[in-house]
Amino acid sequence: MSYYSIKDLENLTGIKAHTIRMWEQRYGIIKPERTDSNIRLYGADELKLMLNIALLNNNGYKISRIAEMSPVEVKERVLETIEKHNSYEDQIHALSVAMIDLDEDRFEKIMSSNIIQHGFEKTMINIIYPFLIRIGTLWLANTVNPAQEHFISNLIRQKVIVAIDGCFEPNKINPKKFMMFLPEGELHELSLLFAYYLAKSRGNKVYYLGQSLPLHDLVEVHRVHKPDYIFTVITSAPPPDQVQSYINSLGEKFKETQLWLTGYQVIGQDVELQDNMTLFTTIAQMVESIEDLRVQR
Repeated sequence: MSYYSIKDLENLTGIKAHTIRMWEQRYGIIKPERTDSNIRLYGADELKLMLNIALLNNNGYKISRIAEMSPVEVKERVLETIEKHNSYEDQIHALSVAMIDLDEDRFEKIMSSNIIQHGFEKTMINIIYPFLIRIGTLWLANTVNPAQEHFISNLIRQKVIVAIDGCFEPNKINPKKFMMFLPEGELHELSLLFAYYLAKSRGNKVYYLGQSLPLHDLVEVHRVHKPDYIFTVITSAPPPDQVQSYINSLGEKFKETQLWLTGYQVIGQDVELQDNMTLFTTIAQMVESIEDLRVQR
């Protein structure tokens, strides 16, 4: 069974830890277990309840009213609220519950309704990416069950692949060539796949090389296809003490190509970039840069 700290609940629900403690004491709304040293531990049921409480509270329900509801009524009010109100934060909460419950039907309903209303790209940028960032930190800290993370990531991956397959913009003048890959040992593919979608949907040519690519293979493919841009995401590999060396190797081997970088291992770190490198700290920056290429044609 997975357990969550009060800080995990704060990060996943957006409710401050001191507020959670106050609600526990005043309303008895959740009852955490405690360690021998009196540290609060919350199970999956408590996390789901707090996600639902956060959603209702954000939509005008007073905590005193929520505390009077039965679990069945809370669930009914949540479903009604999601259908009536379509704020991004509400959808992120709903996705979090779908992940915890391994509920594919609920995931499909959330994704389908938002894609119909906002389109695939806006759904990814405004809902899926903030959701992944929220759970990503917890996954790296081993507080999200790997099975839950793999479940939701694979469902999202399927959606992105379908969107990529549906991209078709004929008669483009002078499309740019992208080569996209993950470093050897790197398996977190969603950001790379979405970059593939962004580039292809705007008429660019993409050589998608996927996960865990040795550097010498990248050099060989580059020699044959000579792309304008190389894009990679450095999330967990190479290890932190080797990231700068790896970036230096990329700069040395691909001096004539623009290198685009992103990922936990480089964002907010003291990495030194060479003149032909661009670091994206947000998804919006990447979208803007790819969109600019279309404007320049």
